[in-house]
Amino acid sequence: MLYHFLYPLHALFSGFNVFRYITFRCIGATLTAFLIVLYGGPSFIRLLKRYQIGQVVRSDGPASHLSKSGVPTMGGLLILGAMAVATLLWVDLANPFVWLVLVVTAWFACIGGIDDFKKIKKKNSAGLSSRGKLLLQILGAVAAGIMLYNVASFDGHLSVPFFKGIRPDLGGWYILFAILVVVGASNAVNLTDGLDGLVTGPTVVSGSIYLVFSYLAGHLVLASYLQIPFVTGAGELAVFCGAMVGASLGFLWFNAYPAQIFMGDVGSLALGAALGMVAIIIKQELLLAIVGGVFVMEALSVILQVGFFKISGGKRIFLMAPYHHHFEKKGWAEPKVVVRFWIVSIVLGLAALATLKLR
Repeated sequence: MLYHFLYPLHALFSGFNVFRYITFRCIGATLTAFLIVLYGGPSFIRLLKRYQIGQVVRSDGPASHLSKSGVPTMGGLLILGAMAVATLLWVDLANPFVWLVLVVTAWFACIGGIDDFKKIKKKNSAGLSSRGKLLLQILGAVAAGIMLYNVASFDGHLSVPFFKGIRPDLGGWYILFAILVVVGASNAVNLTDGLDGLVTGPTVVSGSIYLVFSYLAGHLVLASYLQIPFVTGAGELAVFCGAMVGASLGFLWFNAYPAQIFMGDVGSLALGAALGMVAIIIKQELLLAIVGGVFVMEALSVILQVGFFKISGGKRIFLMAPYHHHFEKKGWAEPKVVVRFWIVSIVLGLAALATLKLR
């Protein structure tokens, strides 16, 4: 919005020329989202307390989590609201990719919101049925995949990290692959959201890395030099990623141990889907497995635990899944688990950046 209102004024005053640069608008979106959450957080927390929108804790979880019962949840609404406002203020509103990501994020937020509402209303951690939740996620991902695949400049090629010459073409099967990425990322982030600040830190890291890759993918000269796919208009997604990073950092102020608020499924499902959509649009889908390695690890721990439990007749690989609970059961303090997972996320983020030159 600011881009459309203020950039045309550069003819009158050259200072307004800065609004043409994605880097400047990206910084603006990051700071705007951060400040919205930081200053709006206390009022939002009080509002949630007033309406008794509190966390419902799993009865089979670690005993230390019982004290988290009743802590305000659905803080994802604050994150997503700040992201939307900051993005719309600083982005080029004519960019179709930005609108697609915003719509997908909103759809998954609705799914998560319904899930959270059912948990709060029933006073248990059941929420939406797994089948119902998955069906709604797939429907949203199918619509997004079809819309994206029909963009004239888009194709079904994959970009393989570390290999510049390997770009397999999935053709129409790319839509199925896109569904897997978006739904998988959404659920992986959701499974990671189990400790104070645990999911917020890796989200900041992942959003930052995809901010860099979005900017590069939308810059013809830099994309050609680094030998990564060039996607016309993808640079504007850096503004969206900046808003995600800023909003997540602001939320971490209140979500750090001991948490004053949780994001709930409304936040985690939406943020995961947003990361998945950005990865698909800029043709860095497989890189998400590196950037979001912590999310992947958490999701795999659940899959392996459930699968082994059924095959072995009741035996377990981990003391508890998702993986972060395994370390809690081993006696690690919650802040230690969280910070060490952040460290792993940062290292994986640096590894993802290294793929720009190691090709």
